[in-house]
Amino acid sequence: MNSPVNTSANIPTGRPASAWELPRPFGTRSLCVLLLVLVVGFFAGQRVEMGRMLSLTGEGVLAAVGLREQSQVLSGLGTIARSLFPPQVSERTETARIEGFDRNRLPWFSHVETVETREPKLNPKTLQMEELVDTREELVQPLGYLWHVAVKMLETFEIAIWATLLAIVLSAPLAWCSARNYTPNRAVYGLARGVVGLFRAVPELVSALFLVLAYGFGPIAGVLALALHSAGFLGKFYAEDIETADDKPQEALRAIGANKLKVMRFAVLPQVMPQFIAYTLYILDRNVRMATVVGLVGAGGIGQELKGRYDMYNYAHVGTILIAIFLTVLVLDRVAAHLRSRYA
Repeated sequence: MNSPVNTSANIPTGRPASAWELPRPFGTRSLCVLLLVLVVGFFAGQRVEMGRMLSLTGEGVLAAVGLREQSQVLSGLGTIARSLFPPQVSERTETARIEGFDRNRLPWFSHVETVETREPKLNPKTLQMEELVDTREELVQPLGYLWHVAVKMLETFEIAIWATLLAIVLSAPLAWCSARNYTPNRAVYGLARGVVGLFRAVPELVSALFLVLAYGFGPIAGVLALALHSAGFLGKFYAEDIETADDKPQEALRAIGANKLKVMRFAVLPQVMPQFIAYTLYILDRNVRMATVVGLVGAGGIGQELKGRYDMYNYAHVGTILIAIFLTVLVLDRVAAHLRSRYA
């Protein structure tokens, strides 16, 4: 007959069983820090009207489910939706405003329409209101504005591409000098870190404002503004990956007399290249979106068209532009995800 197993032998004899306890997930210091964060967050929330935001959002939700008659938020969103949709696809241009207009050589899928407008005016002789008929010819292009938006979106994408290429060129030497294990000396390291920090600290919209003054309205200011800001981010990301790369392959190459450039080429880059590709694709995706924003201050692209149409209250045109931006970013995101999974 088997003897019973002595379970007490499995308990460490150095300390009594009651002394073995799991550490608490929080302590007095953690509670004090959490309380301080809540107090600061409460006062900060009051300054940015978080309470009013929650109140208006709640009213909108109640109005949406029928528990409230009306809501400022719901009414505003409804007005926006009615203004933006249906989006503008066609384009009409008065033929008298088209220089060198040739009726026999119209653009594809376009035609000329005669439009009559009736407007009541006061006759100064009879002092009676009379209806005057104004007749004009318009060139109607069924897909004219859609084509115009496509051309502007292509310009926006080109701005983002060139900004990303310039950012790579600028960030490569900055990353080399910002990495502690490859910088020539402390002075160069500090200067490179300062330049990288400056590029990241100045938002694209702010730098675009000044570059528009220097280069004029157009895509040049947009390219440079995005390139400078992106170079700051890429310089920081590249330098951190260079610093944290495995040192064993680098030591092996140094032992056989390889210089820093060869060590970087054959020992560091093979390790960090997947991260470099991922960072660069992210910056490209971000630059496409930000190219729209810098266009609002005259730096070219679809943003400049968006600002002009918004100022003229052409909200149907704005709806078309927003849809085009959404589709472009969606397609680019899918392409970037495919490239990341394949090369990164």
